[in-house]
Amino acid sequence: MNYNQNHKISQVTPSTLVVGIDIAKDKHVARAQDDRGYEFGKRLIFENRIEGFELLIDWISKLQKENDKTHVIIGAEPTGHYWMGLGYYLASKDYDFVLVNPMHVKKSKELDDNSPTKNDTKDARVIAQLVKDGRYSIPNLLDGIYAELREAIKLRDQLIKQQG
Repeated sequence: MNYNQNHKISQVTPSTLVVGIDIAKDKHVARAQDDRGYEFGKRLIFENRIEGFELLIDWISKLQKENDKTHVIIGAEPTGHYWMGLGYYLASKDYDFVLVNPMHVKKSKELDDNSPTKNDTKDARVIAQLVKDGRYSIPNLLDGIYAELREAIKLRDQLIKQQG
């Protein structure tokens, strides 16, 4: 383990609510736990739209109050581009939003039940555990001119490909 991972682990304290989200095209699944891996409540299934994001915030706020948590860190597996809307939304609400490596999720899911089976609830729990263990990265969510430059480069690449 290196300093960086130790620093990440130190961000998760007894007052932290850790939320893992399994990302999909239309509906996401969230699970919540504390710094020791104790799970809170049932899973939340919410849509990949603003209404779903607001439902997630309400769910998180309720769990925070019920379990006396003052800090929240939310982790997700970057599935295509489907995570970006949620990431930008959570960042705009000042939540700590992080990403976990999809390969780590795949390798870690067998540890609890000796089964590599995939289901969204299990994946959300594994994502939360990886965040708790400091195995995450902080996404570079661009804004302003930098976001515009990224879109311009994408458009340029598409135009070059069409001409090719």
